[in-house]
Amino acid sequence: MKSSSRPQSATSLPRAPRDDESRRSSRYLLLMGIRIACFILMVIITPYGWYTWVLGAAAIVLPYIAVVLANVSANVRRTEAENPERALPAAPSAPIVPGGEVPVVQIEETRAVESPREGSDGDA
Repeated sequence: MKSSSRPQSATSLPRAPRDDESRRSSRYLLLMGIRIACFILMVIITPYGWYTWVLGAAAIVLPYIAVVLANVSANVRRTEAENPERALPAAPSAPIVPGGEVPVVQIEETRAVESPREGSDGDA
């Protein structure tokens, strides 16, 4: 359970997943539109020259860039390490006597005596 002494600020909340997904898909579709434009311009523009190779390279590289950018979420942010200590100190389990000895409880265990069950003669 995550607890903090500070209240959550509305401006520090992450973007809603629905908004983040629509932003990433619109970025992906924009880059795919640019890729299609590169294909069309590569075929239409004549005479062929160095720009044909640039448009072809862009059409090849853009899908990779579009997928990487579409998979990057806006919810990635640096998190601070949580302090493992509790906010309130634990109360001592036994009262501490100043200058005195701490009481020690000793428990001795004894073997339980098995009693014969009713209706049996004790033979196994």
